[in-house]
Amino acid sequence: MKKIFCLLLLLLLLVTGCGQGSGGKDAALSAGGSYTVTDEHGTVTTFKQAPQKVLTLALSSDGIIMGLGMEDKLVAVNYLADDPVSSNLVEQAKKIQHKIKNPSAEEVLALKPDVVFAYDWSDMNRVENLRNLGMNVIVLKGPATIEDIRRNVRTVAKAMHADSKGEELVKLMDSRLAQVKQQVAALKLQQPKKIVLVSLMSSYGGKGCIFDDMCKEAGVINGVSAAGIKNGQQITKEMLVKIDPDLLIMPVYNDHGNFDIKKYNQEFLEDPSLQTMRAIKNKQLFYPNEGYIYNCSQDVVFGVQEIAHAAYGEAFAMQGAQHLRVK
Repeated sequence: MKKIFCLLLLLLLLVTGCGQGSGGKDAALSAGGSYTVTDEHGTVTTFKQAPQKVLTLALSSDGIIMGLGMEDKLVAVNYLADDPVSSNLVEQAKKIQHKIKNPSAEEVLALKPDVVFAYDWSDMNRVENLRNLGMNVIVLKGPATIEDIRRNVRTVAKAMHADSKGEELVKLMDSRLAQVKQQVAALKLQQPKKIVLVSLMSSYGGKGCIFDDMCKEAGVINGVSAAGIKNGQQITKEMLVKIDPDLLIMPVYNDHGNFDIKKYNQEFLEDPSLQTMRAIKNKQLFYPNEGYIYNCSQDVVFGVQEIAHAAYGEAFAMQGAQHLRVK
């Protein structure tokens, strides 16, 4: 009886130990089960096994997959992923041969992904076409807040049957945001800096966009939002003069060298109608890492830090390309 009891105890420890290990509930499919994922539009997708070949239709969702430690499952990445001006994922992207920009259904089909991730700002007709071709397509929310990004991380992780990794990645986000907040609080500012993002997308940057939420986390005033301008509304030069920010965050995007951003910025800064702005008079201009500023993955936290860097100096500067990734 004593031997039987010991064997049963050993068996129990082995079973519970497997359940508590690195695979945990994420490894449950090894028993032949299936699982479902409900996307942003309420579409339910059933997976019989965890996807092994993945395609996402945006740089930020590429970043989420990489953040989950699954870059080896990507069959392609966004064409900007290896551009150091626009991406914080250059080294990771170099390892992936196929680069895509706006692939047709036929191009997607040729890559044979087990799942495709698309944001709800995508062409929904293309999403339906892909589904009609028998593909699993998960629609994510085009984020307007950092909380939306947390939600997307969890959805992607669930689709990849890696829920625990998703939670771990969210915790890494929250930890980094807390560090930046604590650092800003230590400055004991009497008045937060008022900034404006000068974007090539002239209707981006107002109230209700991810940049606006990033500004709140960074302890700065988004001048466009404070002026009551909503994201999607055209931001005119007259509006900028009236806002009169302390600092301008300038664009650096150059489309792999195909767009003359220096000429664009020079014409903007020399515009006679803008010369009364404090930021231009005082030459308070910041040229950011746009891989952080326009980020909609977990790496948005580095966008928050980059905004704080622009406003409050080198204490917030980052060395090398930053990327949140679970181990």
